[in-house]
Amino acid sequence: MFCKIFDNLHAKLNSFLDVYLKKISLVNFKNISSQTFDFQEKINCFVGFNGVGKTNVLDAIYYLSYAKSYFNPVAVQNIKHGENFFVIEGDYVLNDRNEKIVCSLKKGQKKVLKRNGKAYEKFSDHFGQFPLVIISPADRNLVLEGSEVRRKFIDGVISQQNKGYLQDLISYNKVLSQRNALLKYFAANRTFDQDNLDIYNHQLINLGNRIFDVRKEFLKEFIPIFDDKYRLVSGEKEHVDLVYKSQLFDHSFEELLNKSLDKDKVLQYTTSGIHKDDLVFNIGKYPIKKFGSQGQQKSFLIALKLAQFDFIKEHTQIVPVLLLDDIFDKLDEERVMHIINLVDQDEFGQIFITDTHGDRTENLIKQSDRPYQLFKLEVGGMVSQ
Repeated sequence: MFCKIFDNLHAKLNSFLDVYLKKISLVNFKNISSQTFDFQEKINCFVGFNGVGKTNVLDAIYYLSYAKSYFNPVAVQNIKHGENFFVIEGDYVLNDRNEKIVCSLKKGQKKVLKRNGKAYEKFSDHFGQFPLVIISPADRNLVLEGSEVRRKFIDGVISQQNKGYLQDLISYNKVLSQRNALLKYFAANRTFDQDNLDIYNHQLINLGNRIFDVRKEFLKEFIPIFDDKYRLVSGEKEHVDLVYKSQLFDHSFEELLNKSLDKDKVLQYTTSGIHKDDLVFNIGKYPIKKFGSQGQQKSFLIALKLAQFDFIKEHTQIVPVLLLDDIFDKLDEERVMHIINLVDQDEFGQIFITDTHGDRTENLIKQSDRPYQLFKLEVGGMVSQ
């Protein structure tokens, strides 16, 4: 009996597919003119002063998974100043197969994404094929900014393993835009047509209810994972809460649209629906935005992203690549060690780390049992090893 349980557990642990990036070549990407990096299968560290391009290398790796920058949504601004194109080329191993991903952009033309020489017609078809999770100082926007940023986080995690959800989301946003355009038309022409509006209402309700149901199920699974990760990152120093907030918990979507109709007509946009959903971040019973220290906020975000890692891994059956951008800053030594102990576990695959303090990073990584590579970046992305 015990042998059978062990065999099942062993089979489960070995059922995950490994993906790792062997090499990346960059041409005219951000501050890097031309550079190639050959990577270690486990831990790769980029160290150097601020502004030398450490984060840009991580962003290039992110580009290969998502066909966009994590830090700058305006694609053309990722081309090196004075140049008119960029190319990012990555050589992967996925489940013992060699895979080549190339993303390129030329000014005045559409971005091109190719897998093994074949261009994607829709970038969304690539979404989730090479899963990746990034933890970065830019994640503070999840705490500091409005609900749209947190909804995008939820949608991004779900969409990597649920293509139907992604399509519903695209359709919902399209119908929402059409309904808003109709409300503007009514106001501009001092007219109103309920039958016409009902066409969009019906579509919004059907799509919105499906999206709401998926989000509920996702967060039912995700929140306990997050709670566990926060305890490990913080050393159980404080209690935090992650709460899903939606108008659809209290009213049906149809009721919401009917109640808000007069307001929608005045404001000329749709004021109720799942596009107003939010995640509430609390420490104790208070908003972490106002009552959490920088270290506590950073611990919260790291736990959030590590929970994302676990969720994606479980649902895609692929171990994501993990990017850790300057995560040791503003954390006390105890929290840093908790994180190092976490990423030293077998559940993680390939990890990329940036830090301004090379000695600190190397000393920390040496405490793990994993092979590592250290790249010392200088101005322009040039590297010594």
